[in-house]
Amino acid sequence: MKKVCVMGLGYIGLPTASVLASNGFKVLGVDVSANVVDTVNAGNIHIEEPGLHTVVQAAIGSGNLRASLTPEPSDVFFLSVPTPMNEEKQADMSYVRSATEAIVPHLQNGNLIILESTSPPGTCRDLICPILEEAGLKVGSDVYLAHCPERVLPGRILKELIENDRVIGGYGEHCAARAEAIYGSFVEGEIFLTDVTTAEMVKVIENTFRDVNIALANEAAILCEKLGINFSAVAKLANRHPRVNIHTAGPGVGGHCISVDPWFLIEQFPEDTDLIHRARLRNDGMPAHVANGVAELVAGVDKPKVAALGLAFKGNVDDMRESPSVTVVELLQEKGMEVAAHDPYVKKSTMELASIEDCFKDADCVVLLTDHSDYKYLNPNQLEKLVRKPVLFDTRNLLDHNEWRKAGFQVKVLGSGAV
Repeated sequence: MKKVCVMGLGYIGLPTASVLASNGFKVLGVDVSANVVDTVNAGNIHIEEPGLHTVVQAAIGSGNLRASLTPEPSDVFFLSVPTPMNEEKQADMSYVRSATEAIVPHLQNGNLIILESTSPPGTCRDLICPILEEAGLKVGSDVYLAHCPERVLPGRILKELIENDRVIGGYGEHCAARAEAIYGSFVEGEIFLTDVTTAEMVKVIENTFRDVNIALANEAAILCEKLGINFSAVAKLANRHPRVNIHTAGPGVGGHCISVDPWFLIEQFPEDTDLIHRARLRNDGMPAHVANGVAELVAGVDKPKVAALGLAFKGNVDDMRESPSVTVVELLQEKGMEVAAHDPYVKKSTMELASIEDCFKDADCVVLLTDHSDYKYLNPNQLEKLVRKPVLFDTRNLLDHNEWRKAGFQVKVLGSGAV
């Protein structure tokens, strides 16, 4: 099985296609965007990820990787397409459906289909299998189906694609074994085999676990603000307990996984997911908590300007999907504030981005929303000369607050009752 077709060249599909090509597979990457196809065929990348440009260039140069708008007959088909939420907080499975339907005309006996997209438990069984069988293909004998969810962190995708343990769920043991043969060619971590629906649930519950724990941290941070104490000190000391690991509080939860996947379970089992639902509401409510905190800091200022640092959903990446930073900016604008946003990683944004100087110039409050490492090196003494009112709201507890206070800034930290 050396000929591979990867459907979707996004944050997971393109790195996966490149790693496969680097390991000797002949890979066709398929995407609906002509711009993405042309970019990849030129040896370039359309997403920011450390090391990815070099790997793509090498894969294209070797002839093992090429991109196209349409699939072709292959031995293995990877489905690495988005599974976003719609406005009703329901899973939009149209991309998975379309990708599956697109490969049907090219399927042959013995082909392996691997769903990598994070999906609601039951997707392979209830969505993909019926499409294949309606085309006259018996899953488990004519073609083989498996699910192997990705477990990577943006900024470390190439490293973690290779080093992390993987869970492979098969539509029967022989399907899982065939998928294991593919992943075993490049995965250095352990590979665990199970059934396909268990594998789907594993990925969703992993991200739900993190979401619930972040919600606990955010709720505790709000309580600490009301108590007049510091959440970061509470968490640090509580985590000295050998069986406690309290997560970090922040302005919300973003990205395509943690902020999305729990809704898959809430949608499927609305009567049995009270805890998960409350956690989602808590985390989704944090941008409003931050926006209200900014409003308090600029109270009495006529037409206040806010300098917003960071639009990506997490530090040191350009990914703005479901970013709480964006929601905070929108809420501040709804409150009538002028917002100048800066992000050193984001290149394409629906929001206008400012230089760091224009961002700080005449600002009445600086709110740090994304924990980019670059912001640690800002010089508060120089920036104090640019702002109209030296006020800092650090929602990520990232900066050296003593240095900012020495420079004349009033400092508020999310989760701290003291200003």
